[in-house]
Amino acid sequence: MPLHRPTPALRPALAALATVTVLLLGGCASAPKDLDDGKSISKLYEEAREEAAAGSYDRAAQLYERLEGRAAGTLLSQQAQLEQAYLLYKQKETARALAVVERFMKLHPTSPAADYAHYLQGLINFNDDLGLLGNVSQQDLSERDQQASRDAYQSFKTLVERFPESKYAPDARVRMKYIINSLAAHEVHVARYYYLRGAYLAAANRAQQALQDFRGVPAAEEALFLMAASYDKLGMTDLRDDARRVLKTTNPRSAWLERSLEDNKPDRFWRLW
Repeated sequence: MPLHRPTPALRPALAALATVTVLLLGGCASAPKDLDDGKSISKLYEEAREEAAAGSYDRAAQLYERLEGRAAGTLLSQQAQLEQAYLLYKQKETARALAVVERFMKLHPTSPAADYAHYLQGLINFNDDLGLLGNVSQQDLSERDQQASRDAYQSFKTLVERFPESKYAPDARVRMKYIINSLAAHEVHVARYYYLRGAYLAAANRAQQALQDFRGVPAAEEALFLMAASYDKLGMTDLRDDARRVLKTTNPRSAWLERSLEDNKPDRFWRLW
């Protein structure tokens, strides 16, 4: 069963504005003046937005960083932090974007945009880029280091638990399910790696662990196949037959049932992307 990448939420930075815009307008009215260049705080905010709209993300992020300090203590300062984090994320500055979001959550735990902050934190980790080599090799999420995926899952989980009615909660739930599927696929990827190198006991154990930790995921079919194939190589026929029986019972139409246990290269027929 192929997995489909969830569709990103539409312009999350602008969506966040809807949460606090009314309050921000009040904050702008009483904002202090910028003594360095004569621009008001609200003018600096508008300039940053214009730079972002024009695609000048680096310049816009710098302006938001300045605005954060000059509007300190106001809701506009909070908004500047979120906008800055989003733009850093767009520039694939993952570490810097996360640092800004984490600072925001530490300083403003009761902010009207706290739900968006958790969502953005999850989104940054979820889309943590593979870089050029990853794109060239078509490496999928299951073959990556899984820490970023686990961190993203935790951020989304916090969001849906603390803010179940948030506008970002439905998308977060979709991404949580996707991450669980990818984590399970990663475990099976490792099991496959062991199997193809003749480490049949390690392959069987890793596949079994995937089944125990992640229930009802698409990768379970290959996990059962790998268990059966590994036990067959080890001469453990009872365990082999048990794994085959479970696969047939839970997935009677599985393509893995057509694979030969003598085939030492169980090619995957699915991709995550």
